[in-house]
Amino acid sequence: MKNSGIQFIVLGVIFAIFWSSASVAAKIGVQTMEPLVLFQSRFFIAGVLMLGYSAIFEKWQWPSKEELKGLSIFGFLNITVYLSLFVLAIKEVAAGIGSLSVSLGPLLMAIISGLILGKKIKIQQIIGLILGFCGVFLAVWPLLQNSFATPRGLIYLLISMLSYSIAAVYFTEKHWTLSRIAINGWQVLLGGLFMLPLTWFLNEKPIIYNLSNSLSILWLVIPVSVLAVNLWLRLIKIDSVRASFFLFLCPIFGFIFSSFILDEPFTWHTMLGLVLVLGGLYLGQEK
Repeated sequence: MKNSGIQFIVLGVIFAIFWSSASVAAKIGVQTMEPLVLFQSRFFIAGVLMLGYSAIFEKWQWPSKEELKGLSIFGFLNITVYLSLFVLAIKEVAAGIGSLSVSLGPLLMAIISGLILGKKIKIQQIIGLILGFCGVFLAVWPLLQNSFATPRGLIYLLISMLSYSIAAVYFTEKHWTLSRIAINGWQVLLGGLFMLPLTWFLNEKPIIYNLSNSLSILWLVIPVSVLAVNLWLRLIKIDSVRASFFLFLCPIFGFIFSSFILDEPFTWHTMLGLVLVLGGLYLGQEK
């Protein structure tokens, strides 16, 4: 495999590690803070940091009217809808299942790319999709049997991943003139603003920051919103279908983090599922 292919895989694995940690960080944070308030804080801080970085270290430019419209659509799908539903679901499902929902991404993105954009998917990628999905389902089976999730929570996760997948395909097909960091900063900030009415409406507790939820927010801002999302935008711009296969790794890393940090189950199902996921990932990366 050429160096560019190896670099693509390394960046994809780093993305999966950071992105999968979001479920555990969120699960810790929502113990002492309303879910949407937790994520609202994350978005505003992350947005300001990235736009501030762009203004200081990059050639600053305001988005055009057309680009602002695109950023608003992207932020609404990728932040407002996806993460609003995700953080509401995380109160009702195990953190490992929260990571599992990400595995729907490759399947949904392949379907959307095929139906809407007319893109063809190779036979080995179809086999990889099947292996990856089977591996994740095998890993999550014990959690479903032991009622670590509610039907409402699972529905929230399904709709959230549909929105996430549409957002990824939309970003890939859109022509952008802004830098990747500026795009990420604007979409996070705009998505957070669109979420504000829902946060205000659903908030039932006084907003109190403590060490636990503050560290949760900090983790969600730096490794997840800044590092992981920028890596994701880079990967899907190169090849959205190949990039989507790294989403299969997120549940596996999520189960590992959940097991060590939250004491959630980690069984032979998880190990066998990991083997299938890695097989699917290998086939998905073959050109």
